[in-house]
Amino acid sequence: MRYTPSKQYLWAGLVAAGLAVISTLFATEWMIALVASILLLFSAIAVLVMAFRPPIEIQEHVLIIGERTIAWSNVARVDRTGWISPLAVNLTLFNGDERILILFPGDLDSSNSLLRHLRRNATEALIDGIPYRQFWGDSLPPVEGAILTPVPKVQLLRSDDEAEVERLYQLLKTVGHLDTRQQDEK
Repeated sequence: MRYTPSKQYLWAGLVAAGLAVISTLFATEWMIALVASILLLFSAIAVLVMAFRPPIEIQEHVLIIGERTIAWSNVARVDRTGWISPLAVNLTLFNGDERILILFPGDLDSSNSLLRHLRRNATEALIDGIPYRQFWGDSLPPVEGAILTPVPKVQLLRSDDEAEVERLYQLLKTVGHLDTRQQDEK
């Protein structure tokens, strides 16, 4: 699976750069427009940097970010930040406790898909601090020699109520309905 940055970031960066140029032209006569020009220029740079991020490729045994290849067996933790679009995920590796911040400037659907693939393929990692098997709801293998204690039966009804329920159940089985009214009364 290959994830590339959304084209919307490129267009947003170009629009912000254009507005920065226009704002600079206005700044020659109106000095406060220079503040807007500087803010728009920084915004354009930030968005264009996001637009030219390297693609992220998910393969069966490795994660490829641009020129860097990371084996799934080296991923110790996958921690999500609060950002979904653009997606920001922290990966912690086993070797040297190296942390990698993955920034993916994609739309909401592709960001959620990438996050799901990162979590699903990092089988030896903690996912947001929870072990992989527990996070995905997989049952743990049974421990040999474990003693299973029987679950005590909880009595929900009194004994006379249980007798009444049993009587109604038997009546229902024989008659087919519990309504005491005649069918022709309807």
